[in-house]
Amino acid sequence: MIILIRLSSHLGTTMYYFISSLSFIDLCHSTVITPKMLVNFVTEKNIISYPECMTQLYFFLIFAIAECHMLAAMAYDHYIVICSPLLYDVIMSPEAHFYLIFGMYTISLVCASAHTGCIFRVHFCKFDVINHYFFDLPSLLNFSCSSTYVNELLVLIFSAFTILAPSLTLLGSYVFTIVSILRTLRIRSTEGRSKAFSMCSSHILAVTIFYGSAAFRYLQPSSVSSMDKGKVSSVFYTIIVPMLNPPIYSLRKKDVDVSLRKMLMKRILF
Repeated sequence: MIILIRLSSHLGTTMYYFISSLSFIDLCHSTVITPKMLVNFVTEKNIISYPECMTQLYFFLIFAIAECHMLAAMAYDHYIVICSPLLYDVIMSPEAHFYLIFGMYTISLVCASAHTGCIFRVHFCKFDVINHYFFDLPSLLNFSCSSTYVNELLVLIFSAFTILAPSLTLLGSYVFTIVSILRTLRIRSTEGRSKAFSMCSSHILAVTIFYGSAAFRYLQPSSVSSMDKGKVSSVFYTIIVPMLNPPIYSLRKKDVDVSLRKMLMKRILF
């Protein structure tokens, strides 16, 4: 999908740049988790070194936090497309897209560095077997012999910032979008309203799965959370959502379908 958007001249709008950026984040997000998980499935001894553990944690946090803010940015993009189509090219200019992406990765790097840096101050007393398929903060903090108050406080603060704040952006964007669809005179036809609702509903579905599973994992005290339930919820935002995002955001769009067919025809003919 990233290659298709880059090569097709019909997909050069800011909306497709967001889809391309989301596809890149999903690719990196899955690459951090899935290869090691698959290796563990086929080997008898599942061993990982401490530096590898910290590296996986760091990059997992970067791309997970980046996806949270990317989904919020895409919701705002949908709001502009539906509610202010004539001003879309002005509001969502390439410069605006650049600053949104730059800010998103800056926040991700700051949060990931803070979390990973605070992990180094924790002393682990029984760091033998982790009951999880990858290294995230709650699973690591369960092995601590020292106080984890600062770490858990950071988890709650940054989780609220990276989950609740984008969630409010999503909620606000879609409330105004749905109100505009129902009341505005710009979308009078049933076909136009159906197209607008289809654009929003697919995004809302993926957002609900991603944010819901992440919130269930991180926005509760460690004394309440269950490791088995945490593993189940983690599967959604680390594996299922990255697999669902391409068909949800790209393959259902007519422009992408047309561009894909043209590219395939060129490959066949030449």
